[in-house]
Amino acid sequence: MALRRTRTTERDRSRRVLSQNFLADRAAIARLVDAARPDPDGLLLEVGAGRGQLTRPLAARCRRLVAYEVDPDAGVELARVCAALPTVTHRQADFLATSPPREEFAVVGNIPWSLTAAVVRWCLAAPGLRSATLLTQWEYARRRAGDYGRWSRLTVLTWPEFGWRLAGRVPRTAFRPVPRVDAGLLRIDRRSQPLLAPHTLPAYRRMVELGFGGAGGSLAASLARQYPRARLAAALRASRLDPDTPVGHMWPEQWLVLHRLLHAR
Repeated sequence: MALRRTRTTERDRSRRVLSQNFLADRAAIARLVDAARPDPDGLLLEVGAGRGQLTRPLAARCRRLVAYEVDPDAGVELARVCAALPTVTHRQADFLATSPPREEFAVVGNIPWSLTAAVVRWCLAAPGLRSATLLTQWEYARRRAGDYGRWSRLTVLTWPEFGWRLAGRVPRTAFRPVPRVDAGLLRIDRRSQPLLAPHTLPAYRRMVELGFGGAGGSLAASLARQYPRARLAAALRASRLDPDTPVGHMWPEQWLVLHRLLHAR
């Protein structure tokens, strides 16, 4: 859908300071809601609800929605929207300052891009989180989902418990005010069954942190600081990994195999 050109207002400039770029394209809104796949009977938290552009269609797909917005100007309009939606609770509050619900829940939102890392950390640390569907900067979503053929430390660290997926691209013209870059739909899902036993996760994370430590610029050089060289060489051969492989080029599944080989009894 083509967007009408409008003049930049003082409120628009304020929203830029707050890193707020509201979705103004109906097709983009529908794509985000579809990617979120709300559980009709589950609890859904909307981050950065703005003026309610996503709140209405999300409310139509679930019975319990809590919409958070910290900006008081946008919050006034959001309150009006929520007042007409009996299944929605409006919270004029900083989402990052709230405690996660004790029950299972999902998160969805067109989040302020300057707060992306903080929102993702909040989600990953919440025991009851089942999924998070976030509209982030395109480059951030690609890095976290391995779309460059490279994998970030955070993705690898959390891979045994969370799956990361790039669910699409949203052009910058779908926002008001228009940002400088496109957005990406990032989907994070907690696995119903972790890929590693819970008691092995600390050792796995230590191995990943060591591998990303950067010693010598290769996987083998980094891991050799802790693991016996003969054992490490055997594990690399068994997993068919070149010792000179840059750590960012290793797929998360390869980290899991390497961990099992290095820690096998």
